[in-house]
Amino acid sequence: MKKNIRIWLSLLALSLPLLAQQGPTPARDSRATWEQLSQTMEKMHEGMRSIKPSGSDDTDFVRLMLAHHQAAIDMAKVELTQGKDPQMRRLAQEIVTDQQSEIDLMRLWLKQHGSESRE
Repeated sequence: MKKNIRIWLSLLALSLPLLAQQGPTPARDSRATWEQLSQTMEKMHEGMRSIKPSGSDDTDFVRLMLAHHQAAIDMAKVELTQGKDPQMRRLAQEIVTDQQSEIDLMRLWLKQHGSESRE
């Protein structure tokens, strides 16, 4: 009996390094993805808090939306690298394309209205 226990314990001890080499588990991957998504939101909030009112409602709207749109792009890029669902990956790609186009439009508007230096 003791011999069987020793054999099982030896097998268990030998298998532990193999299990450790299996790489990340889905739960670990999900936590890492959640952390990346959360960091993009934190970055957006920090950026928005750093914007000082300009005295122009339109300019303030655009400057805040720039940070918001960039966060959407950053989150979509996380989905493109981590996501598995084809429909969500397509949506993420559309978000990157559409939001970048809107960012370009807003930057142009700021430039045309003399506000780009305060962006």
